[in-house]
Amino acid sequence: MKPTNDKFLKEIRKKLLAVLYEAKAAHIGSCLSCVDLIYVLYNKIMRIDPRNPLDGDRDRFILSKGHAVAALYTVLADMGFFPESDLKNYYRDGSDLPGHATRGTVPGVEVSTGALGHGLSVGAGMALAAKRDGKEWRAFVLCGDGETETGSMWEAALFAGHHRLDNLVAIIDYNKLQCFGSVNEILDLSPLAEKWKSFGWGAREIDGNNLSEAESALRALPFEKGKPSVLIANTVKGKGVSYMENNFVWHLFNMSKEQYDLAIKELS
Repeated sequence: MKPTNDKFLKEIRKKLLAVLYEAKAAHIGSCLSCVDLIYVLYNKIMRIDPRNPLDGDRDRFILSKGHAVAALYTVLADMGFFPESDLKNYYRDGSDLPGHATRGTVPGVEVSTGALGHGLSVGAGMALAAKRDGKEWRAFVLCGDGETETGSMWEAALFAGHHRLDNLVAIIDYNKLQCFGSVNEILDLSPLAEKWKSFGWGAREIDGNNLSEAESALRALPFEKGKPSVLIANTVKGKGVSYMENNFVWHLFNMSKEQYDLAIKELS
């Protein structure tokens, strides 16, 4: 296992920014807010082996906010699921690293996502199947706060609570911003933890960019016996790059050479 500390995560962020810059791709802020969570999951929490990525007893990870897939690719490459040199193919025509998560491309991508609000439903189905098969593996679903405004999310939450799926974990990347503005202005989610609890979930709230907090919370799963768990991870959109932090335009923009150089300088 690799370390989970701020110094190492700066290196992961630099790799991630290089991937996004070379591809002239967007969704930079979305990737930077959740890469810490993905890294902690793969390095400290999930039962998963890059040498045997289809092991039937592995934990499953679903990136429901599929537009942030560059963050997942960067962690998968760092873990050895595929060569880091392949990251240069991200977002290219015909590449195995498309701009949204796509099943059947590279090892470690379990589900095709990008149509927001669907990942939790898939995760709930997986968790129910594991329960009925007597398996101990868990399903982890990383969701955006913007997609939490969708009805399909709450239908899945109701279903999971009803079936007492304590092998299902939803992680909300609560960076408070979405494509065209703040979540509170577009469709206020608060009080978010109380909503999940009312659907029969155990809920905890953390600083999602604090590695030790994230690891500690995820080691305490399930939060309540016999209930699915939701981790509300308060994060910063664009985390680690001062001019991107808490600025929703970095959901859509890509970086110029000057902006990229400045970001790398800050992280160095």
